[in-house]
Amino acid sequence: MTLFRTAVALMLALLPGPLHAGTMYMGGYPNVLLLFDEASGKVTRRITLSTGLPTGLLESADRRRIYVSTITTGGIETFDVASGRITDSFSLNTPTTKYRFYSGVADAAGRYFYTVAERIDKDIDRYRIGKPQYTVVDLKLHKVVRAVDMEAEDDTPGAPYRAAYALSPDGQFFYVFRDKAIVVATSNLKAVERIDLAKSDIAGYEAVNFGGGVEAIRTPGQFVSLFSAADPYVHNKVFGVARIDLATRRFSFAPIGPAPTTLAGLEVTPDGKQGYTVATTGLLGNKRCEFWRFDLTTNQLTDKAEFPCRTRFQFGMSGDGTKLYIYGASYDIEVYDARTLKLERTWDIGNDATMAGLVVSQ
Repeated sequence: MTLFRTAVALMLALLPGPLHAGTMYMGGYPNVLLLFDEASGKVTRRITLSTGLPTGLLESADRRRIYVSTITTGGIETFDVASGRITDSFSLNTPTTKYRFYSGVADAAGRYFYTVAERIDKDIDRYRIGKPQYTVVDLKLHKVVRAVDMEAEDDTPGAPYRAAYALSPDGQFFYVFRDKAIVVATSNLKAVERIDLAKSDIAGYEAVNFGGGVEAIRTPGQFVSLFSAADPYVHNKVFGVARIDLATRRFSFAPIGPAPTTLAGLEVTPDGKQGYTVATTGLLGNKRCEFWRFDLTTNQLTDKAEFPCRTRFQFGMSGDGTKLYIYGASYDIEVYDARTLKLERTWDIGNDATMAGLVVSQ
């Protein structure tokens, strides 16, 4: 019996064990930050946010803090990962002035928060809605310290309001990824460069559209995402992988194939070799959703698989890169195996999740 137990123990030890599970952070209605354990598949904590409904989650560069943007009162709350508590919370709104923004990016020191916001002023007889502004919030003083109107050429009608943001390593430039990449000098909040495919080294493309996912890759100083573009002649849309060096502002891309209706951004495995997205084609009853897997070393599509669509959803990845998540605007998380692209299980989170995004902390 002892020999049998020893043999069984040895066999179990040789089996490939699970990678390290992490803690998932999600926004929940009406005003909570959800902490979800990947190992157990359960919500471990619900933290009340005093400033309202969360619409954006951003992890700091050192991964020690998570900044939560809330829309109810124009708030920003800082969650400390080590202590597991909210260390700072404030609202920008006053009885006569309100700010509307969804997310942003904080500098390395955790002092300033950069975003694109709209200011709404209440007059005696009406509300005045201002133009979109590059906005700097002082996280220590709890107020907007600088704001400059976005140039008319950058305030593109119909451009995604939920932009992705990044800062250069030296803090001198603020990147706004909408229907194009806008490089803004942090010294005066003026656009110094607009990066699009028509002006890149490889000519022949226009109307670049970046997907989300700046938090999805851990390469410091680099933004990697998917884009769609159209040639200037017959306007045939293609998609590919775009890379921007945040320090030098050098732009490179690799077209891959015909563009679907929408792409859900790019999630990247910890080794940086595999990338995943969700491609959606059609609308309403004709809507079709697929996982797409890429080899990022060759920029090639290697596999795809259809899955049941939701009316609204977001796409994410586990901390170890082995699972894919479909979540948001619902009470559950669908878990898919990243290797087979098959549904494994559904986790009940017991709370309606917002579309604020997902942060995974190991």
